[in-house]
Amino acid sequence: MQIPFYVSLEDKVVVITGAGGILCQRMAMALAECGAKVALLDINKSSVDGLATQIQREGKEAMGIQADVLDKESLKRAHEVVLKTFGKCDLLINGAGGNHDKGTTTKEYLFEEDLVDQEVQTFFDLDDTSIQFVFNLNFLGTLLPTQEFAKDMIGRKGCSIINISSMNAFTPLTKIPAYSGAKAAVSNFTKWLAVHFSKLGIRVNALAPGFFLTKQNEKLLLNEDGSLTQRAHKIIESTPMGRFGEPDELLGALLFLASEQGSGFVNGVVLPVDGAFSAYSGV
Repeated sequence: MQIPFYVSLEDKVVVITGAGGILCQRMAMALAECGAKVALLDINKSSVDGLATQIQREGKEAMGIQADVLDKESLKRAHEVVLKTFGKCDLLINGAGGNHDKGTTTKEYLFEEDLVDQEVQTFFDLDDTSIQFVFNLNFLGTLLPTQEFAKDMIGRKGCSIINISSMNAFTPLTKIPAYSGAKAAVSNFTKWLAVHFSKLGIRVNALAPGFFLTKQNEKLLLNEDGSLTQRAHKIIESTPMGRFGEPDELLGALLFLASEQGSGFVNGVVLPVDGAFSAYSGV
């Protein structure tokens, strides 16, 4: 693949959770292109086995591993495989995350008549189990892999963690309170952990992607005929660059944060890659 620029990650071991997602797939390929050994973790192993094969065909090192980011024993088993095959983790990318329909309101604003409309899911109808799932997947799904793999980084130079936050962490988006709250927690945790690990020389930063079309959000952003939904139009209108991002437009920021030479004094940063969405006030 073509990458925006090359950084030397030769002999570095990279662990990526949620590696079956579109954005994390492109990240994995870019990091492998820079010489890293890439461990692709996903709850659905089949979603990463094909990617591992594709990377291997390019003469790079990669492997797919089944792992549940909410299960400590699953993460421990995955870690043992990484240690046996590639060695200690140098870079952890916490890419696992997601939302749930039952943690989402139907409308942006609540009106009194909505309370008796069976077709409308209001704030009061949100399912607590689904909210817990969303919060746990995004926040605990970042914390638990960090507990497992960051142990490898202690006493070694050039190690870091990159979390995946969101635009929701800057300004909560309508309809998705659980996801917004969870990603705000990821950003806060990134800064907390950067301070906590600072004396060990482990850097902790995060990427905050703007709006990229993926399998996860395409039903929200595209109609069945491929045209933009009303919500997608609002997003584009609120993005000064006037478009969605392309997955490969995350790679420059990723490689910058992954490079000790390029960003060795960058720590505790949540970096937006969003076409100025987070900078736009709407007027």
